Amino acid sequence: MSWGTELWDQFDNLEKHTQWGIDVLEKYIKFVKERTEIEISYAKQLRNLSKKYQPKKNSKEEEEYKYTSCKAFLATLNEMNDYAGQHEVISENMTSQITAELARFVQELKQERKSHFHDGRKAQQHIETFWKQLEASKRRFERDCKEADRAQQYFEKMDADINVTKADVEKARQQAQIRHQMAEDSKAEYSSILQKFNHDQHEHYHTHIPNIFQKIQEMEERRIVRIGECMKTYAEVDRQVIPIIGKCLDGITKAAESIDQKNDSLLVIEAFKSGFEPPGDIDFEDFTQPMKRTVSESSLSNSRWDGKSEPKPGSKSKGKLWPFIKKNKGGGPEDFSNLPPEQRRKKLQQKVDELNKEIQKEMDQRDALTKMKDVYIKNPQMGDAASVDHKLAELGQNMEKLRLEAQKFEGWLAEVEGRLPVRTEQSRRQSGMYDTQNTSGVNNCAQDRESSPDGSYTEEPSQESEMKVPVTEFDDEFDDEEPLPTIGTCKALYTFEGQNEGTISVMEGEMLYVIEEDKGDGWTRIRRNEDEEGYVPTSYVEVYLDKNAKGAMTYI
Repeated sequence: MSWGTELWDQFDNLEKHTQWGIDVLEKYIKFVKERTEIEISYAKQLRNLSKKYQPKKNSKEEEEYKYTSCKAFLATLNEMNDYAGQHEVISENMTSQITAELARFVQELKQERKSHFHDGRKAQQHIETFWKQLEASKRRFERDCKEADRAQQYFEKMDADINVTKADVEKARQQAQIRHQMAEDSKAEYSSILQKFNHDQHEHYHTHIPNIFQKIQEMEERRIVRIGECMKTYAEVDRQVIPIIGKCLDGITKAAESIDQKNDSLLVIEAFKSGFEPPGDIDFEDFTQPMKRTVSESSLSNSRWDGKSEPKPGSKSKGKLWPFIKKNKGGGPEDFSNLPPEQRRKKLQQKVDELNKEIQKEMDQRDALTKMKDVYIKNPQMGDAASVDHKLAELGQNMEKLRLEAQKFEGWLAEVEGRLPVRTEQSRRQSGMYDTQNTSGVNNCAQDRESSPDGSYTEEPSQESEMKVPVTEFDDEFDDEEPLPTIGTCKALYTFEGQNEGTISVMEGEMLYVIEEDKGDGWTRIRRNEDEEGYVPTSYVEVYLDKNAKGAMTYI
């Protein structure tokens, strides 16, 4: 079935149809282009979303990603970033394989279509020109025939009239012959032109136009095939990234399956474990027997004060014992002695690891410079070997400083690891019996420090230092220390019996002053009146921070 034979007279309609086909192709190009823009925008939004929730470097948020659930979330963010990359691949492939190729094809198609229809119009004009010639020859032949007929009738009329001279009759006869000859010539011309026109018309409708229309048909069919191929490519571009997208989704699933609630629970223990033993049973105090109770913040047994001198008469007993004498208000001591044993051990280990990494880095730089120096010695033209000596000496000094620093922290770490084994209840209770030690006693107990509720340490008694020492300079120094200002108030939610040194007992519903917020160790420092202050668990009180709190209430 050919357009040349079936649509020989539909030149104008074919011209409109092929133009419509090109418009459809351009519409499809626009559709694909908008799809690529959507893919790029979607990929950009996914990348921004992934970046937004990435942990910030060197921040507390980054530390949270040690938990498996947070690691799974981080893996999800990374997979989403790769997922976004596949949408960028879709956009790139559609642009290169569809829109760019189709745009070139449309330009070629327009040029080819223009050429075919130009040939068609040229053939149409040619046949129309011959038709006009044929019509003109026909009219001329018709006119000459009529003129010859009239001349013949005039001659016959003149010949029949007896009154007309013989010369006039001869003249009429000659005129009739001339007209007949002209008619014959016109007839011959008309016949020739008609024969040629019929030949050209046959060629036009059976050869030229079919050939041109056949080419137009082939062009249109190529367009149809091409748009079909592009639609297949459109689907194939999506299909090509499906396996990778599937891997991204599998990665998210695998990350979710890697979440280990037990492991996260252990990490919480590692993060917040203090290393202390829980308090034991409280001894019964028999108030039926006459006795003089000692002044204390809690109902601890009298055995707590064994080996400890009585407070000085007239001195202020604020419940501020050894753990709080030299409280560091800044970033904490260098040896992290303000932290509980387990947390201190972790911090020291972390510091030792950091120093070892720095030492290794310096060693690598030294080795590189040493090799460079050897090269300079063997090939002086490449550089001066003496120019490296200054840098090598500087690296040596840095390494020595780092080694000394690492040895210092390793010593503190050895102290902590030497005292971490579980202690007995007796030794735990005795740890609060020695508020002050003399110089030799403090030195002997350097490896037996214990953390108090605020994260500071008390000194754990050793065999050499278990003796009564009068409370003298420590108390004097502490008593002279300017009291901390109040930063708010708090209400006791539950009754708390302060049994350890540095704690304070509170009753449910009691209002007190806050003088120090929770520093992350779970304890808040409060004050009842000028002589009573100490630490309570943060979960036992409801804190109201207010700069004017001190003036808003009186001491209870």
